[in-house]
Amino acid sequence: MNGKLFGLGIGPGDPDLITLKALKILQSADVIAYPALEDGDSLARAIVAPHLSGGQPEYAIRIPMSVKREPAQSAYDIAASQLADYLKAGNDVAILCEGDPFFYGSFMYLFGRLSDQFETEVIPGVSSITTCAAALQAPLSARNDILTVLPAPLENDALAKRICEADSIAIMKIGRHFDRIRALLGDLNLTDKARYIERASMKNQKILSLSDVPADAAPYFSMILIHKRGQAWD
Repeated sequence: MNGKLFGLGIGPGDPDLITLKALKILQSADVIAYPALEDGDSLARAIVAPHLSGGQPEYAIRIPMSVKREPAQSAYDIAASQLADYLKAGNDVAILCEGDPFFYGSFMYLFGRLSDQFETEVIPGVSSITTCAAALQAPLSARNDILTVLPAPLENDALAKRICEADSIAIMKIGRHFDRIRALLGDLNLTDKARYIERASMKNQKILSLSDVPADAAPYFSMILIHKRGQAWD
């Protein structure tokens, strides 16, 4: 009998933000798998480390850090094949995913390769966007507001169009795109409505004004929230 595949949303960084359901599955699964740098550590594993007993087999999914899709897709192909072997042997496999598995989550790529072969359950997690809003004490939207979530790598024209159509905006995956995004928001006269946060809920979380963020210093795990009324309740 095959094992069951779980996609565990483990939250944005604070180990206490894992849900009770995800915690129970994490501690009972036969095998724990998680994405990791090609030659380094795994943030996902670091998040759940306080909750691990140390007795479960672990499988690191080594993902190349490349803007091209092909290297990562090959890594997911290899991981899916090897995780399938665990599942066929009757092991329940829990794959960790930072934030929520289906909100820009890496788990979706393994879901697409394995869910048609094995029973699968996806456990939602606390997302980065709601975590950032809570840390910034900035409600995302109210009443009939249009909330738009934008990845920073989009070209300026596409970003500007979406921003102009929205009432509330979350710009994610900022990293090396920060200086360009900061300039764009200045051109759109939205600097005073923008709130910046990096590594939300982690021990090294920072909240800064846009002007105080050093050039080329924003990490990948940073976000800008904007509400055109200034506050959602206004």
